[in-house]
Amino acid sequence: MKKNQKQSPLTYERKNFWKHAPAAEQKAAMDYASPYKEFLNQCKTERETTVWMENLLKKHKFVAIDGKKGSSRVYRVFRGKTLAVAVLGTDPLSKGFNMVASHIDAPRIDLKQNPLYEDGPSQMVCMRTHYYGGIKKYQWVSTPLSLHGVVIKNDGSLLNISLGEKDNEPVFIIPDLLPHLARKEQYSKNINDAIDASKLNLVFSGMIEPSCEEKEAAKAFALKALNKAYGINEADFLSAELQLVPATKARDAGIDSSMLVGYGHDDRICAYTALTALLDNLDQKPKRSMIVYFSDKEEVGSQGATGAHSIFIQDFVGELLAYKGEDKSSANLRKVFMNSQILSGDVTAVLDPNYPNVHEKQNAVIFNHGIGISKFTGSGGKYSCNDASAEFTAKVLKIFNEAGVFWQMGELGKVDEGGGGTIAYILANLGAEVIDCGVGIMGMHSLYELCSKADLYSTYKAYKAFLATQ
Repeated sequence: MKKNQKQSPLTYERKNFWKHAPAAEQKAAMDYASPYKEFLNQCKTERETTVWMENLLKKHKFVAIDGKKGSSRVYRVFRGKTLAVAVLGTDPLSKGFNMVASHIDAPRIDLKQNPLYEDGPSQMVCMRTHYYGGIKKYQWVSTPLSLHGVVIKNDGSLLNISLGEKDNEPVFIIPDLLPHLARKEQYSKNINDAIDASKLNLVFSGMIEPSCEEKEAAKAFALKALNKAYGINEADFLSAELQLVPATKARDAGIDSSMLVGYGHDDRICAYTALTALLDNLDQKPKRSMIVYFSDKEEVGSQGATGAHSIFIQDFVGELLAYKGEDKSSANLRKVFMNSQILSGDVTAVLDPNYPNVHEKQNAVIFNHGIGISKFTGSGGKYSCNDASAEFTAKVLKIFNEAGVFWQMGELGKVDEGGGGTIAYILANLGAEVIDCGVGIMGMHSLYELCSKADLYSTYKAYKAFLATQ
């Protein structure tokens, strides 16, 4: 389109944030990314994310819903890995609520329950692992990793572990095979099989206990070092939850610093934007209640007590009904969800300049053009998708347009190319209107995912406008 040529009112064309946004809004987008980087650096597991969020909520005078009544700002943490937050409106909850729902777990590598062993030939102490979520295994070898998680000691006390994040702390490595010896072991195999999951074992230590006459003197030294540092023994691993995550920090990316690279964008980027959007709506007393919900286990199917399939979010809404003095019967609870509108805040695939052929470009999300809206996800013939209604899709677009939000429609790749899912259909199963809206990510599920600061800010702005809709 020529410079002096206007776009036809009959056509749809997405707009580039850096071209069309006012200078003040561009500065706001750059500024918004700075605290988000710190959030990513401090919150590398779902437990750490929950603690960080709860501390922030308390600073904004939110109270636990099982506490004293009276506040319109309430939250509930469940088993340390999932939480829901509400700002109660003046309307009855039975008229429905506005919600943004995302997940706070991310692909990673877990230690097995009995991980520690001494490898005889190498005389090194190693840890056996089991990967979590959809990862490319070859990305996790020969990269600095930090160890995070919790250990429940014999006396029942909980010990938080975070080792490898500080500059003066050691990191851990899962060593890769040198190319000189990889011809048969790796090069002859397809990319998925080149790194066997059974060989994703990290090297933990290499020293030996000098006075030990046992066969496994290296393992004895490692256990002694663990006991000295943390007061734990080998049996404590059996009930522990310990995770390996990238040890490096989130950083600005690109010569213009318009992007941000880091671990855990999927999906803590939508959780952060949702929470900050809610907090920035606190200057008004809403008629319609606002809720943000952060689930666990999305990367492995959303099952379990802390996943979106659990009863937690229904129970939380039931608690809200009781808190407001409304009918808390199952019939009214169902009515609440059926009158509610929800954005499933999850990331989507963005057009990759190196692999454009896996996208259908007309319906692909691209960097710097705002929040990505996916009417449906799933795979193949929309299998396991939600597929938002035309009415609700149009309503969301109207909200975004009136708020000046940069947005774009997009799908997660070509038809039959692959696909992916979110928690949208789980919430829609409760009767709510749900659509997927989130940030487009390049290199999703890798150790260092890439996002646009323009899209990050646009997502925050979109969530803020949606939550405040009356």
